[in-house]
Amino acid sequence: MAGKRRVFGAAFKAKVALAAAKGDRTTAQLASQFGIHTSQVTAWKKQLMGQVAELFADGRQRRADQATDEQELYEQIGRLKMEVEWLKKKAAEVG
Repeated sequence: MAGKRRVFGAAFKAKVALAAAKGDRTTAQLASQFGIHTSQVTAWKKQLMGQVAELFADGRQRRADQATDEQELYEQIGRLKMEVEWLKKKAAEVG
């Protein structure tokens, strides 16, 4: 029967991926040092290299779809306010 599956934390993965990105040791050496499979070292390094640009992305700029969503919400708020005023007017006429 197989043992319990190991779960690695983000800090450990980052440590392994950075060590692999340095390139001073082979993947096999890193795998034996950290006690993991060589394919895991390669996968984490690939993930690090693929997402490293996102670390330096300017988060202050709005995306176009976010501005569109915001505009739609303001339109919906306007419609709802108009409905509330209409309902208040009709309720005052009845009562």
